[in-house]
Amino acid sequence: MMDWNDLRYFLAVARDGSTLAAARVLRVSQTTVARRIAALEEALGFPLFEKRQAGYALTPAGQDLLKRAEGVETAANSFSEAASAQSRDVTGIVKITTEEVYAITILAPLLRELHETHGEIVIELDTSQQVRDLGAGEADISLRSTKNSTQLSAGLVGRQLCIDDWALYCSRDYASRHGVPRNRAQLRQHAFIGGGGGNLWIHYQNWLQTLGLESNVAMHHATSGGLLSGVRSGFGIAVLPCIVADSDPDLVQCLPPRGEHGRVLWLFTHERVRHTPRVRAVIDFLYERLSRHVRQLEEKRAAA
Repeated sequence: MMDWNDLRYFLAVARDGSTLAAARVLRVSQTTVARRIAALEEALGFPLFEKRQAGYALTPAGQDLLKRAEGVETAANSFSEAASAQSRDVTGIVKITTEEVYAITILAPLLRELHETHGEIVIELDTSQQVRDLGAGEADISLRSTKNSTQLSAGLVGRQLCIDDWALYCSRDYASRHGVPRNRAQLRQHAFIGGGGGNLWIHYQNWLQTLGLESNVAMHHATSGGLLSGVRSGFGIAVLPCIVADSDPDLVQCLPPRGEHGRVLWLFTHERVRHTPRVRAVIDFLYERLSRHVRQLEEKRAAA
């Protein structure tokens, strides 16, 4: 069977008239050129060159195939140039899915900076409470919390950001009016904001029931962003992600987060798009900026 790579040797010898000259152009040994020409002729079943004392001359069959070989070379170069252009082109849409509370806080300024750096990328931000299937193309990148990465769908590729701690917070205005509860007994004297939607409310509600605090819920919000807005308004106390709330100077942590919950915040993408230039540019950008945000929070906590 013919080796397509042997066409390079055929073209070089045809253009330069000898295996020695072709070897210099191709930066290989003369023996290698002669061997590849012989292999091509054997695969085709007829000679392409007449071996003369002055060099190699094309046979009629070789002369007839020369233009076709040049056509293959042109097509290969065109393919290579197109592939190279694709590897540099970051133009297009990148779909990011995440919790609303992350989207409106830490992601919002990062996406503005991303746009200033890569204006040719269009971001579609999905804050639906449903977990999107990256393998099915429902999103390209996910900022998601998970308890066990080994149980994730096949093909997902993740970069770990931090432990996904959530804790109870109130605003400074609320604290000045009602004080800051520092233990479970004191929590019973305060108003709570419930909701958050989806799995968040399921876990949050179970925790409130365990502590006998569900009757303290005085308002519900449908989304995690709603919980944040409720706390900022000074209405009451709610559970919020530490990566968001600890960077907000207007929020006060009431009780430390529960330990040993095992949840980790990840940036995920899928094997099918991980090497797509625009997706790679976005996920590299977000990982670097979010990792920096996490380090700054850790330094702030250590200094406190």
